[in-house]
Amino acid sequence: MPDNLTLEQRSYCMSRIKGKDTGLEMRVRSALYKQGLRFRKNVKELPGKPDIVFSKARVVVFVDGDFWHGYRFPLWQDKVSDFWKEKISKNRERDIKNHSILRQMGWTVIRLWQHEIQRDFEACIERILMTVRGKKSNAICKSGPG
Repeated sequence: MPDNLTLEQRSYCMSRIKGKDTGLEMRVRSALYKQGLRFRKNVKELPGKPDIVFSKARVVVFVDGDFWHGYRFPLWQDKVSDFWKEKISKNRERDIKNHSILRQMGWTVIRLWQHEIQRDFEACIERILMTVRGKKSNAICKSGPG
C-alpha cells in the first residue's frame, strides 16, 4: 500500500511522535507517584532505556504502544508496507533482546501494552505495585511478547 503523503509530509508527521513522556507513560507514572512509589525514568544505562525503573526493587517497566512494538504483529503484518514490516520487526527483536539481557542482569521486567492500560488501568498499576512491593499480584493485566 503506497503512502498518501509526500516524503516531507511523512517526515514532519513522524517527527511529531514522542519517544518518551507519552500520555500513557505520564498517566502510569502519576498513578505510581500518588501511591508513594519513587522511581527513575528512561535510564540510559539499562538495556532498552526502560520507561520506569525501581532500582532498589530491581524492577523495570516498559509502556509499549501496540503499533510501534507490534502487538500480535504476525496477525497484521501483511497489512503494512515493507518499510513498516522491517521497522516493527526490528523493534520486536530489540525488545526481546533487551528483555532477556535485563532478566540475566537480575531485573524483573514488566511490559505494559497500550491496550492493556486503556482497558484496565487499575489492574496494570496494581501489578506494578505488587511487584515492586514484593507481593504476588492477582491483577488481570498480563503482558507478553505480543
